[in-house]
Amino acid sequence: MNMTGIRALDVSALAPPEPMERILAALESLAPGECLRVLHRREPWPLFPLLEQRGFAHAMRPYDPPGFVILIWRADDGKAAEAARNA
Repeated sequence: MNMTGIRALDVSALAPPEPMERILAALESLAPGECLRVLHRREPWPLFPLLEQRGFAHAMRPYDPPGFVILIWRADDGKAAEAARNA
């Protein structure tokens, strides 16, 4: 984790299903107050219901080159939610 409470993960060059596998694996070790910032070349719609089922919240926005930034944090972690808002 860095000082801002954000852990970075770039899955933009990976072929399916590796992006989802790496994201879910990274979430297993997410520390309190920490959010995961994922760079992805697609909108990973199948991921979002899994996040909700596992107690995570997320936000997504486009970035250049064409792709998306996805911020993921434990839904009950206010400090991580704040880090995500400031990311």
